[in-house]
Amino acid sequence: MDFNFFEERISKIKDLPLPGEASQYKMAPEGRFEEFKEINLEKRNPRKAAVMALFYPTISQETNLLLILRKTYKGIHSNQVGFPGGKAEKYDDGLLSTALRETHEEVGVAPNDVTVIKEISEIFIPPSNFIVQPFIGLYKKPKPFIKQDHEVELILEIPLLDFLDENKIVSKKITTSYAVDIEVPAFKLNGYIVWGATAMMLNEIKELLKQVL
Repeated sequence: MDFNFFEERISKIKDLPLPGEASQYKMAPEGRFEEFKEINLEKRNPRKAAVMALFYPTISQETNLLLILRKTYKGIHSNQVGFPGGKAEKYDDGLLSTALRETHEEVGVAPNDVTVIKEISEIFIPPSNFIVQPFIGLYKKPKPFIKQDHEVELILEIPLLDFLDENKIVSKKITTSYAVDIEVPAFKLNGYIVWGATAMMLNEIKELLKQVL
């Protein structure tokens, strides 16, 4: 999809109501819906984080979405596909500042080069006890990405039309830190399985975009 057309159309999502939990839960792992309903966030006192869903033009002016494959490490999100982003720090000036700072650190995109379009519904991630605020942004004049080798294994450049393709939604059995062989709905993008909180956020973004494209 031509980026100029995409940029013109995506501006229209600013005034749209968020699809919210209804769209997120369509991509929730098996059994997690009931768990989400019973969670008392006040008691959990979750840590805060923010991520950026960044859309940008290729050399041929096609629209891409940026995702990253995280390094393998001893942690909940080891070797998973996600958005650039991370936990809020005391020196951040709000969660948007967190998302922009982390995007700069992880993939080399300067905050001033990002046009923020909209924040979408926050999402709670029980295994890591984080509540994550996602943002949608445009990177209109992209420079080569610079991955942070300590945290990022691979930068994934996803064609927008692949992301919007209903055939890219699959069902997979996976083993996680909290369950064995659970069935999860997922996106299959660039050969990688994208599931869990990232898939849930992606689905809300997808439902927003489909209203204006």
